[in-house]
Amino acid sequence: MVNDGPISSPRLAVAPATFLPRPGAPPVAWRVSDTLVDYEIAVEAMEARASAIARGEARELVWLLEHPPLYTAGTSAKTADLVEPDRFPVHRTGRGGQYTYHGPGQRIAYVMLDLNRRRADLRAYVASLEAWIIATLDTFNVRAERREDRVGVWVRRPERGEAVEDKIAAIGIRVKRWVSLHGLSLNVEPDLSHFTGIVPCGISRHGVTSLADLGRIVSMPEVDMALRAAFVPIFGATQDEEG
Repeated sequence: MVNDGPISSPRLAVAPATFLPRPGAPPVAWRVSDTLVDYEIAVEAMEARASAIARGEARELVWLLEHPPLYTAGTSAKTADLVEPDRFPVHRTGRGGQYTYHGPGQRIAYVMLDLNRRRADLRAYVASLEAWIIATLDTFNVRAERREDRVGVWVRRPERGEAVEDKIAAIGIRVKRWVSLHGLSLNVEPDLSHFTGIVPCGISRHGVTSLADLGRIVSMPEVDMALRAAFVPIFGATQDEEG
């Protein structure tokens, strides 16, 4: 969710190039949290890690986790899009985009990459994140697409109408000293009614969906395996983080 633009007819985006690091870079550290992680604790840890990466004191990191139910407000969030302000905690955050929901059944991937070691190109980076999600969903026979005029990953719903599309994954990033923070959220099996407390990403014309809503009942570990397999060709090798 970075600069969600006006809604227009769908336009398929050209598939992005890879976003690989320079030769000789160490593998990206890979961390998975098996219990719900408090949002503020996660942000504090992510900020600290990104700063260490910028100083050359830590490896790049992908952190997979789930949060308790909450709403986050990006830098472009509009007050009117918070429909039920008392439903869940609301966290103001420095990432791009508008309002989004996080909760159980949704896989969050916080991605801390040094773009100086890759490409200092934010549009290409966001496109690569979208390509990563699309490749992951292909593992489960879900055809997802990216759009030039709105960030995120979308699934056509022809059974609901010719032009109907639902968002299955949201993207919101921040960059400090050319190290990325925040990342993406993929709807595996969240309670989709929780999205009604906001206008997700400021887009009211289209809805939200999940793997479960599409009839793909998969476990979170299966999703994690697919995410990791799809990550490597685009961003490079990974290695389990110790400790």
